[in-house]
Amino acid sequence: MKHSPQYTAAQNGSLAILILMLGVMTGFFWTYSFNVNVAMLQVSGEYYATMQSLFNVTVRNIMFFSVFFGSGLFGVLAILVNLKHRRTISFWLITVATLTYILGIIVFTKEVNLPLNYYTESWNPQNLPADWQSVRDQWNQANMIRVGTSFISFLLAVLALFSRSLSK
Repeated sequence: MKHSPQYTAAQNGSLAILILMLGVMTGFFWTYSFNVNVAMLQVSGEYYATMQSLFNVTVRNIMFFSVFFGSGLFGVLAILVNLKHRRTISFWLITVATLTYILGIIVFTKEVNLPLNYYTESWNPQNLPADWQSVRDQWNQANMIRVGTSFISFLLAVLALFSRSLSK
């Protein structure tokens, strides 16, 4: 008879919090790409430069940072708390979800989106650089990558929970 792993409240709780946080981040990137970015394609360069700079500045707040970085932190915590179950598919799904999020969201944002943000914030809305539309398109494309990456992380974490229900 096959032995089913027994999970503690801490192990299940850490996975539940990870799923919630990854879901919030996926929703954030999804909403931004499919609503804000689409609307911003319809505005003048002057308005785009002003609004994008405001978005970049106002997103730097404790609520956003706590979920943005907290998703990676809770992923690492979930890995550590569930280390006892490292021979289960659930553990490896949590690990891959966390690595995907850390590399594909946190590191990617630092390397791609933030330099574009800082460049956009340096613009004078009345005297835009010649490449402003190209920069806007690069940023939108990078955010779409974050939509896909965050969704994959979220899906992997949900599958980790689902795999636990199958092992009972």
